[in-house]
Amino acid sequence: MCGVVGVYCNDDSLTSRISYYALFSLQHRGQESAGIAVSEGDRVHLHKGMGLVNEVFSDRTLSRLIGKTSIGHVRYSTTGESRIENAQPLFVKSKAGNICVSHNGNLVNYWEIRKELESDGRVFLTESDTEVIAHLLSSYLLENDIEEALRLLTQKITGSFTLTILLNDKVIGYRDPLGFKPLCIGKADFGYILASESCALDSVGAKFLRDIEPGEAVIIDGGELNFTKIAEAEEKAICVFEYIYFARPDSVLDGRSVYTVRYNIGRILARESPADVDIISPVPDSGTTSSIGYSYESGVPYIEALIKNRYVGRTFIMPGQKTREVSVLIKMNAVKNNVRGKRVLLIDDSIVRGTTSRKIVEMVRDAGAKEVHFRVGSPPIIAPCYFGIDMSTRDELIASSKSVEDVKREIMADSLAYLSLNGLIEAVGIDRLSLCLACLTSNYPVNVPGEKSRCRC
Repeated sequence: MCGVVGVYCNDDSLTSRISYYALFSLQHRGQESAGIAVSEGDRVHLHKGMGLVNEVFSDRTLSRLIGKTSIGHVRYSTTGESRIENAQPLFVKSKAGNICVSHNGNLVNYWEIRKELESDGRVFLTESDTEVIAHLLSSYLLENDIEEALRLLTQKITGSFTLTILLNDKVIGYRDPLGFKPLCIGKADFGYILASESCALDSVGAKFLRDIEPGEAVIIDGGELNFTKIAEAEEKAICVFEYIYFARPDSVLDGRSVYTVRYNIGRILARESPADVDIISPVPDSGTTSSIGYSYESGVPYIEALIKNRYVGRTFIMPGQKTREVSVLIKMNAVKNNVRGKRVLLIDDSIVRGTTSRKIVEMVRDAGAKEVHFRVGSPPIIAPCYFGIDMSTRDELIASSKSVEDVKREIMADSLAYLSLNGLIEAVGIDRLSLCLACLTSNYPVNVPGEKSRCRC
């Protein structure tokens, strides 16, 4: 997962700041690095670094990024290590002009294409699959316009790719034909903004215009919008994990309010898996909205058993298991007066590796809870993701090799239940064949070597 933005601004001194605030709103999508590229005619100003958005950029830095068009990126690594060389946007200077690329997604055939390009004499400076996209675009643009270049790119690469691109002074947004990752566009007094989520539009005072459709590109040239269909697919594959965990609750993705989806998850979970408990508490923050829905449906009071330290990032998207485990201890603390002698039901969005869930259950029990029960707002995650979520092997997925009863014992809960797959689909409100459910079903929407595929390719 990553966050991407693209900006056209009629005041070239404001462009970088609009990108900055949009990226700040997308910080939940990536905490490892951040970058902004701004085009000023035939020059590109690029600044990127490791860390959070406010650590990478200063007022002085932003003041030097002058131009009317910009793209930006916050990174959470899946292909390529977490280091400065892999930070985005990536810049390529070619005969077609200046090309900058920001990418949210993951290419399944990255290594195959990279080896092919290297044998043709291309030199790679990063480990990121985004560099493959940049090289291919620079090649295709030598003899084609941007629409045809994107068509050729789509035919070549497999996987998930939502892109914002600077081509000289044009801003382009493009979403792969299956629509794995989100992208939307908004209009404001300053011009236009593209972003992974609608919350970024709100942060800069832009009015939501619409989602970019799967397989659709939008080209912003001199303040004019041009929408064009690049590729069609028989089915969509919208990432269901966006609704379960990644997106901010105040965002709207593909016409669905993330808050409403998570609230519905809680209500359906309460109907499917009731619990005889005294209080309902979220594992903050991603379990909060579902806990409210569960409390409403069940009539059991919503009372916080855990308080989150707001200055610690999202543990799931932190690189390295040791980092995640240490972060849990400083991220949240139990409210002893709320749980002492109580039967507590904890609600989380998902269980991936199980180690974090176990530490949380232990924390609440050590605070004096009489019983600690656990409910999960998604079905068991049993298969790796090849499209941009850091769940790369079955070995690290606790539910891949263990039954629900085994997982319950592993996390030391008194009871454990997951949301059903049908319940999740009902909560999201999008047709099953338009969702990517691969991590929950082991059935992939594109051909992945060694995996089952539902695709008709």
